Amino acid sequence: MRFTQLTEDQVRQMLGAIGADSIDALFSTVPDRLRLNRALGIPKGMSELEILRNTEALAAKNHGANELVCFLGGGAYDHFIPTVVDATAAQTEFLTAYTPYQAEASQGILQLFYEFQTMVCQLTGMEVANASMYELASAAAEAVIMATNITRRSRAVIAESAHPDLPRVLRTYAEQRGIEVVTIPAANGTVDREALSAALNDSTAAIVVQSPNFFGCIERIDQLIPLAHQHGALAVIAVDPISCGLLKRPGDFDADIVVAEGQSLGIPLQYGGPYLGMLAGRQAYLRKMPGRVVGLTRDLEGRRGFCLTLQTREQHIKRERATSNICTNQGLLAVRAAIHMAAMGRCGIAQVARQCFDKAHYAAAEIGKTEGYTLRFDAPFFKEFVVRSRRPVKEVLAACRERGILAGVPLVRFDDGYSDCLLVAVTEKRTREEIDALVSALGKA
Repeated sequence: MRFTQLTEDQVRQMLGAIGADSIDALFSTVPDRLRLNRALGIPKGMSELEILRNTEALAAKNHGANELVCFLGGGAYDHFIPTVVDATAAQTEFLTAYTPYQAEASQGILQLFYEFQTMVCQLTGMEVANASMYELASAAAEAVIMATNITRRSRAVIAESAHPDLPRVLRTYAEQRGIEVVTIPAANGTVDREALSAALNDSTAAIVVQSPNFFGCIERIDQLIPLAHQHGALAVIAVDPISCGLLKRPGDFDADIVVAEGQSLGIPLQYGGPYLGMLAGRQAYLRKMPGRVVGLTRDLEGRRGFCLTLQTREQHIKRERATSNICTNQGLLAVRAAIHMAAMGRCGIAQVARQCFDKAHYAAAEIGKTEGYTLRFDAPFFKEFVVRSRRPVKEVLAACRERGILAGVPLVRFDDGYSDCLLVAVTEKRTREEIDALVSALGKA
């Protein structure tokens, strides 16, 4: 009983109040076969000093991206985060894990969400954006639901080259809504245009294409988006927001809805989450957009003010008319992304994108010269690429880790067909010396 901090007198008083003679009598209705008839294997208690030493020793077994050279990717990237992001986001005015519900919420946080929406639109080339989603996969699923509400159709086509989380999450959402999900192949690392054309029909609400895709390859969305529009379907394009600093924006290709993972915008890797979903679209689709939208207004005296313009979920409007049941947004992470984008500016993001592109291509060229390794795909890429290894990938990664290098993500964890492949990501943080060290480690693996 010491673990519940109850004295024997207190236990007797409680047992007396409920009419039980003992603890055993209290649980007498539980069959003996289900009861533990021995002491729990709990070690002796420790002092606060001992607990701190123990937890510090356990934590020291973890090695973060700040201790090892990180070439990991696949949706989470080791980008540089300016100090101003942590310093500003830690201000008590912003430091909240949740989001205001009402239009009467703090003008400061509402303005920040408004600025976030504005910068998302500028980054993607779209007309309107919401105040953020949970992460990329659920944002893509919400975008498909949005498309079905707009088109009154019930079929979605998704590229096999998208991150594996996207079709999995989409199918989970779609199953409850009667939406058919069709996957189109990407045998050469990018969408098969003919397969996409064959998959489209008059019941297709949306196509979902990621570019740069899961393999790092750049899709020809300039050709894919018109195909969708020819069949009356909407084009949902998933992007890496950093790539928009270098590549043509999806809005410039006439995309209908754009979704993105905002982790690369000032959000640490932090064990895989929480991250930040971004969603933007055309002005005409504003009232079908999930989540909440912050708007700008003026009072009777002409003073600028901010308010929650739309909250189209089931708690705010009739259930059958709700566009989504998303309950909140990633408030604190949207704050970080807004600060990051404002601090970096248009030129800063463009410079980061260019460095990622140049360094990734340098790394790919050097790895391609190394015996036992080849690039898996020939398609253009942004900051990630797939490497095929003649040596067992697990052993290669282990050997590189011994040299303090996280060489890449083994693709076998996603698809057995890529058991000999690893995904390598190169961000602006990687130096020429670190890339050369990776190439050397791979050669000696």
